[in-house]
Amino acid sequence: MYEYIFGKLVRSNPTYCVIDCNGIGYNILISVNTYTAIKDSAEVKLYLHHILRDDSENLYGFFTEKERTIFRFLITVSGVGANTARVILSSLTADELYSTIVDGNYKRLKSVKGIGEKTAQRIVVDLRDKLTKVDFDVEVNALKHNNNLDEALSALTMLGFPKPAVEKALRNTVESKGSELSVEDLVKETLKIM
Repeated sequence: MYEYIFGKLVRSNPTYCVIDCNGIGYNILISVNTYTAIKDSAEVKLYLHHILRDDSENLYGFFTEKERTIFRFLITVSGVGANTARVILSSLTADELYSTIVDGNYKRLKSVKGIGEKTAQRIVVDLRDKLTKVDFDVEVNALKHNNNLDEALSALTMLGFPKPAVEKALRNTVESKGSELSVEDLVKETLKIM
């Protein structure tokens, strides 16, 4: 029903924000990751998901369309409601969650507060194939465990290449050559395909 909202950020905390849009204040439930992205902004644009129930009506807001897409997939899983999905998206970024599910790493999901082993396994089983069919552009810098990727990304952007193009090229390099390359080799191999 609602695609997004753009307006003045009146109040925010890690669980909700209030956005003034043409004199109407909208109370929007958000994840911690969205809060981090908007907390210092005067005006914000959030992508929305509207949930209407017999006893409540809620707007969930997301800083990126990726986060909203993952949220919508999560709430299709039996036993995962909107608040649980929001907790998961507060613990992991959309990119990290996508990689976790596609890689079948249910143990990482289990580490999220309130997610048991059965629920984590159900999320992976239900969403793994669905997510691989979605054109979901995962950012290379979401792979925080690999400092070489971060350094290669930084080096290539300092050379003047646009960050989105560098991320895509690095992703292709990692897929074809592996992620264990040194920073120098990552840069060299990525420059060949840019």
